[in-house]
Amino acid sequence: MQADGLRIARWIALLLPLALVGGAHLSEHFGLVPCEMCWWQRYPHYVAILFALLSFVVPGKPLRMTFVLLAGAAVAVSGGIGVFHAGVEYHWWQGITACTAQVHGSNPMDMLTDALRRPLIRCDVPQWTLFGISLAGFNAIISLTGAAVIFALSVRKARR
Repeated sequence: MQADGLRIARWIALLLPLALVGGAHLSEHFGLVPCEMCWWQRYPHYVAILFALLSFVVPGKPLRMTFVLLAGAAVAVSGGIGVFHAGVEYHWWQGITACTAQVHGSNPMDMLTDALRRPLIRCDVPQWTLFGISLAGFNAIISLTGAAVIFALSVRKARR
C-alpha cells in the first residue's frame, strides 16, 4: 500500500515553513537584515507551523485534513506576500510601506528628519539575489508551489 497523500502533505506542511523560516533566520547570521515586508512573509509561516503541528495531534482524518489545509493556506499567503514584495523589489509596482517611500521635506533638515524616521532596510531593494531572483521571489516560488502540493496531496486518495 502506498502512503496516504494526507500523511505526506502533513509532513510537507510542517517541514516546508520550518525550512523557509529557518533559512530566513540563518541568513541573518550572514549579514542580511529583514525589511518590514520580509517579516510579513514570515508570519504566515509561523501560523502554518502551528496548524501543521496540530494536524499531528488531533484525532480523526477530517480534523487532520482541516489543519493541513489551513497550514497550506498559510503557506500560500506567505507566497502571495512574496509575490507582492518581489514586485516591489523589481519596481513592477509601488510598495505600501514607509520602507519603500521617497524621503520628503521642504528643506534639507526636514528631509533628514523624515529619512531618520524611516527603517534603515529598504523593502524595494533586494539584499541578495541568485539568478536574478530575490529572497522574496524564492519565497513566492517555493511557498506557492509547496501550497499547491499540500492541497493536491491532501485530497488525494490512498492507492492500494
